Amino acid sequence: MSSICIINRNIYRQGGGGISQQNINPTEPERKQLEHKIILLYLVDKIDVPISNTQIIKFAVEENFMNYYLVQKYLTEMAENGYLDGVRSGSSTRYTITDEGLKTLATFTSYISPNTKSRVAKYINEHLGAVKQDLEISATHFYQRDTDEFFVKCAVYDDDNMLMEINLSVVNKEQALQICNNWKDDEGRAYKEIIEILLMRETKDKGELSEDGKSY
Repeated sequence: MSSICIINRNIYRQGGGGISQQNINPTEPERKQLEHKIILLYLVDKIDVPISNTQIIKFAVEENFMNYYLVQKYLTEMAENGYLDGVRSGSSTRYTITDEGLKTLATFTSYISPNTKSRVAKYINEHLGAVKQDLEISATHFYQRDTDEFFVKCAVYDDDNMLMEINLSVVNKEQALQICNNWKDDEGRAYKEIIEILLMRETKDKGELSEDGKSY
């Protein structure tokens, strides 16, 4: 049995014999599979904060787009192929869309009907608060007398699991307060952008060599 696969914004058919390039004319089952994947990319992009697999499954099932098993399968495939970035947190995984995912979404946006886009927008509007509530954003500042410095600690949690913590030394209390307020108001977007920047560098760094010719 074959399945549809997107690589570098081209459609491929994947079966027992491996992956081979096909013309962009998938069968009806393959078109449905591609549509499902594009809908998931569209949701993750539009919600604009890291969203858990549980929340994505809830969306897909409640809106009658696809069942639990298909959502898990497609999320795993798209993360493996670089269209989504998944960060483990306890028993769940939080997803953000990658640059390649955005390019693919732009190419295949026609697979999403206006009605589907409207349903996604309505769902986000009704459930964004719950998604953000699960993603706890915290920021605190303190003054260290012995060094005469102000420090800021910014963190993102998924339930009780820490996803990210950043510790900064700043010039004065005003800067510390501004960073704390901006971090809290940002609602997780900075976390998403930092992950994306680090992943962009990952590929570049793998190919770099030190002066002695060894990889680092």
